[in-house]
Amino acid sequence: MNPTALTLPARSVKPRLDGVTMVVDGGVPLGTLRDIVASAGEYLDFVKFGWGTAVVSGELGDKIELLRAHDIGFYFGGTLFEKHVLQGRFDDFRALCHEWSCSHVEVSNGTIDMSNLEKAGYVGKLAAEFTVISEVGFKDVERSDRLGPRRWIEYAEDDLAAGAQLVTLEARESGSSGICHADGQLRVGLVEEVVAELPVDRLMFEAPTTALQAHMVRRVGPNVNLGNIPPAGVLSLETLRLGLRADTLTEFEGVDR
Repeated sequence: MNPTALTLPARSVKPRLDGVTMVVDGGVPLGTLRDIVASAGEYLDFVKFGWGTAVVSGELGDKIELLRAHDIGFYFGGTLFEKHVLQGRFDDFRALCHEWSCSHVEVSNGTIDMSNLEKAGYVGKLAAEFTVISEVGFKDVERSDRLGPRRWIEYAEDDLAAGAQLVTLEARESGSSGICHADGQLRVGLVEEVVAELPVDRLMFEAPTTALQAHMVRRVGPNVNLGNIPPAGVLSLETLRLGLRADTLTEFEGVDR
C-alpha cells in the first residue's frame, strides 16, 4: 500500500514468498498481540511463539485464532522441538503440532548436541506433513563464533536439500549470537559469504535490532526476509524497507529493486 505520491520501493504482498516479517512472541498478552495485528497485520507474516512459551501460555488458543483470522502464520520456537528431541519425544512434538493444526514447524539444533546431518534428517521427516523452517547457528556465542562461513553455507544447503522451505540464520532475540558477535555487532564477512553463495529468498535473517534490520535491508533490499522482530517493531521495520527512516532514506532513490 502506498497512500502518498512518493516513489517507494516495490514491496511484495501477502501471501509473500519473500520480504517476510516474522515477529517473536516471548509471552506478550493477548490484548497486546491483538493491537499489533490491528495496527500492523498487513506487514506481519509470521508469529513465532518463542522458546517453550506455547507450553505455558494460557492464551495460546486465542492467539492462534486471532492470527488465523488475519491470515498470519505461526509456529513454535525451535527450542521446543529440541526439548522434545532431548527427551526422546519427537513423535509427541509432531503430534503437538498437529493438535494445534500448525502448517509450519521450526527445526533447530541451537542448544542441544545434535549434528546438522541429524537435524536435516528431522527436516526430511517433517517436510512431508508441514512447511519446515530450519535454523542454522548456535545460541552459545563461542560455538557460533567457531562456525566458519563454509559450514554455515553447507548446513543451510543440507537443510534446503532435506526439504526446508526457509533457513533461518541465528541471532537470538538479543542479537548477540549466531550471525552477531556477543557485543551485537554483525559478522559482516559471514553474511557476505552466505549471501554470495545461497539464494537469499530462501533465507531468513534474525534481526531484532534496528541496526541489524537496516543493514540487511541495505544489503539485500526491501524484500529481505527478517525474523525475531520485536512485537512493537513491525511498522518501524516497514519504514526501513520503504526508505522512510533515516537509516535507509536515500538507499533506494532511483533504484528499481
